[in-house]
Amino acid sequence: MSEIRAKFVEVYSFLKSEILNDPAFEYTDDSRQWVERMLDYNVPGGKLNRGLSVIDSYKLLKEGQELSEEEIFLASALGWCIEWLQAYFLVLDDIMDNSVTRRGQPCWFRVPKVGLIAVNDGIILRNHISRILKNHFKGKTYYVDLLDLFNEVEFQTASGQMIDLITTLEGEKDLLKYSLPLHHRIVQYKTAYYSFYLPVACALLMAGENLDKHLDVKNILIEMGTYFQVQDDYLDCFGHPDVIGKVGTDIEDFKCSWLVVKALERSTEEQKKLLNENYGKPDEASVKKVKELYKVLDLEGVFAEYENNSYQKLIKSIEAHPSKAVQAVLKSFLAKIYKRQK
Repeated sequence: MSEIRAKFVEVYSFLKSEILNDPAFEYTDDSRQWVERMLDYNVPGGKLNRGLSVIDSYKLLKEGQELSEEEIFLASALGWCIEWLQAYFLVLDDIMDNSVTRRGQPCWFRVPKVGLIAVNDGIILRNHISRILKNHFKGKTYYVDLLDLFNEVEFQTASGQMIDLITTLEGEKDLLKYSLPLHHRIVQYKTAYYSFYLPVACALLMAGENLDKHLDVKNILIEMGTYFQVQDDYLDCFGHPDVIGKVGTDIEDFKCSWLVVKALERSTEEQKKLLNENYGKPDEASVKKVKELYKVLDLEGVFAEYENNSYQKLIKSIEAHPSKAVQAVLKSFLAKIYKRQK
């Protein structure tokens, strides 16, 4: 895997160099330096799971066949398109959320001299995806399908972000509107499509498959993405900051988290009153009261049961799939996230 990762990282340098010498735009030294610094700061800094998943999935779909250098390069290029998409979302999300840090460093818009230029940088990141696809996939039979896929997933993700933002509007804090179906909708659109479905869909297109014939795969991956986000919500409260790499703020931020939805389902009127009075407040005492209520309601036990049931259900759906290669792709995704601690 480390060999694949090393090759993947090499492809980033190649794609970056191509973008910095794109004949469609005449760079000055200043603008080239700006874009290079912006890319290095925002694109390769994460865990790279989404990007590497394209190569993993494509390998499994080829059922043990040795991949050619070109196949590894193309799968890597698509993986980087997803990482570019992620960078574009995160740069803009951090401005909307007024966040301070991302991946252990200041958010891009907080870097001196960047500020709201970061909005345009986000737009540039999105446009780089189209350039990469044009440069390397224009001659392929699945080129239009790839463009359609990225456009559709971007639309779904931005729409999920919108539901999330309008649900947590300042001055309109009302826990009554939080429910499991709303949580499911936000998660499905904001996270599951681009994090789970997109890498596998890219691999399927490269393998010559028609995505319309794989709606069952899409549904399983969306379910997996939902389970992943529930884990995230759980870890935000119960995970250790040193392990998860960030201090959770869902309670302070009045997020429509799986935990608060479950707490509302299980609470007495008195406990609901306590939640209403303390959820979404930035002070430590309020957060502590919410966390204590979560303990009293045994949300750790409720989560453990949810995790077990989700896993059984997903395995059952995966094993019902007729293709062993597709089963292998889905099982490898599930293995990466089952019982994760960060």
